[in-house]
Amino acid sequence: EDCKTTIFIRGKNANNVVLQILKDFSLLKKPKSVFFNKKNDLRPFEDASSLEFFSQKNDASLFMFGSNNKKRPNNIVLGRLFDYHVLDMFEFGVENFKTMNDFKIPKIPVGTKPMLLFAGEMFDKDAEYQRLKNLLIDFFRGPVIEHIRLQGLEHIVVFHSTDNGKIQFRSYKVAFKKSGTRVPHVVLEEMGPHMDLVLRRRKLASDDLFKQATKKPDQLKPK
Repeated sequence: EDCKTTIFIRGKNANNVVLQILKDFSLLKKPKSVFFNKKNDLRPFEDASSLEFFSQKNDASLFMFGSNNKKRPNNIVLGRLFDYHVLDMFEFGVENFKTMNDFKIPKIPVGTKPMLLFAGEMFDKDAEYQRLKNLLIDFFRGPVIEHIRLQGLEHIVVFHSTDNGKIQFRSYKVAFKKSGTRVPHVVLEEMGPHMDLVLRRRKLASDDLFKQATKKPDQLKPK
């Protein structure tokens, strides 16, 4: 399966924090990202029709929507679509945000495939968190590759489910330092974005629809 395109949509009340979040994630998802700089009056949980129109117009199956208001400040919605209809989506409040520009280290090349690490028992024990984990893997997995080289392992994204109900999102650049042996010394340098996510609303597909959407085409199954 090819790497999926993601659309990044700015709500009409998006503040500078939300705008920077959208820009940072759009940068991480390049070249398979489409950023909507114009403000859009969308409410994904009330009416997804405009979102589905944008998805079809841009041939995108993933989206991030950002908004801000008194009831839901610094708000982002991550979701995916199946056959250009919303399959599932999760809404988060963002706390403790630091942009990529706050970390003064060289950035990774565009299109780098990240390694994903999930920490915390909720991702294994809770059904909603398992569905969220599946969405996050779909969202961040990057391009499909056949071969891996050590120097290509440059980026790791960590999702940590904490005891207080928040999900810590951390993004690191992997640096290989000389160790005096054949095995290099591995150093993780935080590169941003950096944030804590508070789960708000969610919309989950039925089990039957989810199975249909995640079913592998026959041509992709091992022979």
